Amino acid sequence: MPRAKRAQGHSSAIPSLDSETHHGLKQKPVPSQPGTEAGGELPGLRERKKARLRQQIVETALRLFRERGYESTRIDDIVHVLEVSQPTFFRYFPSKDAVLRDVGKLGFECVAERLKSELSTKADTTERLHRLYHAMALEVETDRPLWKAVVLSGAMDPVRSPEVRGVEGVAVSRLREILAQGQERGEITSGFPVVHLAEFMEALYHTVVRQWTVDLTGPHKLTERVDSAVEFFLRGVKP
Repeated sequence: MPRAKRAQGHSSAIPSLDSETHHGLKQKPVPSQPGTEAGGELPGLRERKKARLRQQIVETALRLFRERGYESTRIDDIVHVLEVSQPTFFRYFPSKDAVLRDVGKLGFECVAERLKSELSTKADTTERLHRLYHAMALEVETDRPLWKAVVLSGAMDPVRSPEVRGVEGVAVSRLREILAQGQERGEITSGFPVVHLAEFMEALYHTVVRQWTVDLTGPHKLTERVDSAVEFFLRGVKP
């Protein structure tokens, strides 16, 4: 297999995809395994090489999506930069869309971690939701071209991208837990089931993000729009 070039360039909207972190989450090191196979290569080393190439494909694709636009970037462009063949690309991703679905999955993992962090705090529901969604909006805002591609491709839509359903479910369950705690504390209404409240908040956030990625009218800062959306939700769920 030709040697892949190291991808250059990175935006803060997608947390680091380098060898230490993957979408803001620490990767567990692959332990070395004793012994060698017929080819003389340690099994653990081979797996690390595969993981490294997959990571380089993602990094290179994202850089080109940002520079040229998602629609204008071809698989040929990605493999040319990496100096690998198309069959090599297809061993890791069946299509260009699949790269974005990988980003979408990692995005939900990041959201789930943020929610887990909020659950460990003693903050009230208002502070938790404002802090959570503001941070999420800030990351998207700093990388608009990429997230426009993610949104329009449906890469974070569990209906269109079944691969994200598992991690999306974890994130939603943690949001429900935050809202359930809010009900127990008397901070939000108990007049609606938690499952409905979580659906309302998530639908509101994703609608605002989708509109912002393609529409420059109104407040141009996504954080402003999301802050308003969260405040609208909180006023509506007051006990």
